[in-house]
Amino acid sequence: MAARRRVTIRDVAERAGVSVATVSRVLSGKYPTPPSTRTRVLRAARALDYVANAHARALVGGGRKMVAVVLRQLTSPFYAQVAEGVEAEAASNGWLCLVGATGGDPQREMDFVQLMREEGASVVILVGGVVEDDAYRERVTRYAHALDVAGARLVLCGRRSPDLRLPASVVVFDNEAGARAITSHLLSAGHRDIVFLGGLPGNTAVDDRVAGYHAALAAHGLPAEAAHVVNCGLGRAAGYMAMAVLLASEREFTAVFAGDDVVAGGALRAIADAGLHVPKDISVVGYNDIPAAMDLNPPLTTVRTPAQALGREAVRLAFRDTDESTGTSHVLGTHIVIRDSVGPPSAWRASFPTGGSVPE
Repeated sequence: MAARRRVTIRDVAERAGVSVATVSRVLSGKYPTPPSTRTRVLRAARALDYVANAHARALVGGGRKMVAVVLRQLTSPFYAQVAEGVEAEAASNGWLCLVGATGGDPQREMDFVQLMREEGASVVILVGGVVEDDAYRERVTRYAHALDVAGARLVLCGRRSPDLRLPASVVVFDNEAGARAITSHLLSAGHRDIVFLGGLPGNTAVDDRVAGYHAALAAHGLPAEAAHVVNCGLGRAAGYMAMAVLLASEREFTAVFAGDDVVAGGALRAIADAGLHVPKDISVVGYNDIPAAMDLNPPLTTVRTPAQALGREAVRLAFRDTDESTGTSHVLGTHIVIRDSVGPPSAWRASFPTGGSVPE
């Protein structure tokens, strides 16, 4: 789809039937204008989706360039590392980096993207897996075209584009391959009863990890019913509670594949609180290789994702020619980091009471 040309103040003036100077006075808000004239100008500006901001025009005209990165949360180690990569690459090119957090609220995301458009950000980067429903697809389509009209670029980082024809760049890492590799590592250690802890149905990143888990089980000749996905979501508390419930159930398992390292941390604590040991009784692996993974007890075997490289590549893509980076996804690789949380299968369940209370 061909990009529309950027709407100018002259276009607004022609639509409103007034002079360019009148539009400038109305939009600046510094000069008195008749209410009827003001109404015509503002309606024309909205109809044309005109970005009117003096600070933005100054920036575009020769001030500091800006890259905006939009995250779900600032406290997530993975998101923080991506943001560090964005900032480092932006700084190396003499650009400023602005960071915003949405808490997963689509309205906050929309507000932030619009603000960055008005403030003249040349690049807006949306980070992390999402639920790809119709509302999301419509939202991203709107972002891509609105930013393109304003002379800016949308980059989807760690998520797919809903339409490869959109004026947007995409950089992801291979979640499915990483999950397949870490599950195969557990299978190679002799495990056959492996639980995936941390499912989040609809989330693209987690769904890809679940797909890799299923693929590895199938590749090793295990039936579909051998898979067991616990849809507890992500976060330490979710990992702890789901693991505690699993331990109190009668489910037979010898290993746990946690949806990310934070879930794994919660699972490790629940196992320890139940009087069991990793990997003597249960093996545990994670995903992302956050800095704290090596400091867990025991140090966690996990999948290293290129979080900082993901952020850096997102900025590089935006700096390239738009025709080059539209319509394709740039995929970064992952690899396993082997530490001390995997051992051979154990018959711990035979001596562990089931049906008891969940550890507090």
